[in-house]
Amino acid sequence: MDNFQHCAALVRQADRDRYLAALFAPTEHRDALYALYAFNVEIARVRDLAREPMPGEIRLQWWREAMSGGRAEEVAANPVAAAVSEMLECYGLGADRLIALIDAHTFDLYDEPMATLTDLEIYGIKTQSALFGMAADILAGKGRATELATLDAGIAYAIAGVLQRFARHAARRQLYVPLDLLDRYQVDRNALFAGQVSDALRAALGELRALARKHLAAAQGKLASAPPEILPALLPAALVEPTLWRMDRPDYQPLQFRPLAPWRRQWLLLCAARDPSRIFKA
Repeated sequence: MDNFQHCAALVRQADRDRYLAALFAPTEHRDALYALYAFNVEIARVRDLAREPMPGEIRLQWWREAMSGGRAEEVAANPVAAAVSEMLECYGLGADRLIALIDAHTFDLYDEPMATLTDLEIYGIKTQSALFGMAADILAGKGRATELATLDAGIAYAIAGVLQRFARHAARRQLYVPLDLLDRYQVDRNALFAGQVSDALRAALGELRALARKHLAAAQGKLASAPPEILPALLPAALVEPTLWRMDRPDYQPLQFRPLAPWRRQWLLLCAARDPSRIFKA
């Protein structure tokens, strides 16, 4: 198995939504997309693999150095790092967004809460928007003004992810739902960590869903001017509104939320690939 095959297998197992979305991209770009998405898998799961902050910091520092051009022999021996390095060189892309993504995920290693809504949006820009943007550059070429079309998509996707993984984060006493939002609704964090769901918490999460939809609407407004080649990069965003809609239901339980079924996710991606107007449908 070569480096790019390794990346494809990793993405298929760990980020199936993006694996399927990449299948709608031209064949000649898929290896590059899988390398990018495999890199994200490696960085996003550092907290789960390391479990403690210090080992996590060491792992992230290795990736920083690898993406900065250091550790050449170790990079060559790591299939994901080697594939990403080749992708960057082939497409003439810089590693700055990847390094910023690594830095943003340092937050994951600690149990400090997300302070403000602005902080959460910045986190989304540096993580998910960066992925959407680099995937768009792979598909359409660097300098095609793809950032405007991917910025809001990434923020909406990040917020939906925070809401979807709310129970998992709460179980380890970690909050991505911003403190300023929780404090405005007077949500008791200790009660939340104890598994108690209040009307105040539901209202706060409802406002967060509204913010995600605001960014979806902004992304929809920019879609018409986006290069059509980037659409496969945007396809995962088609899962945001259906996820939010399930949270609007009266029986929604934030600490017991079940994500969309795999067959449903695959169907939504297929429908969005056929009709791009559905990608940011809100």
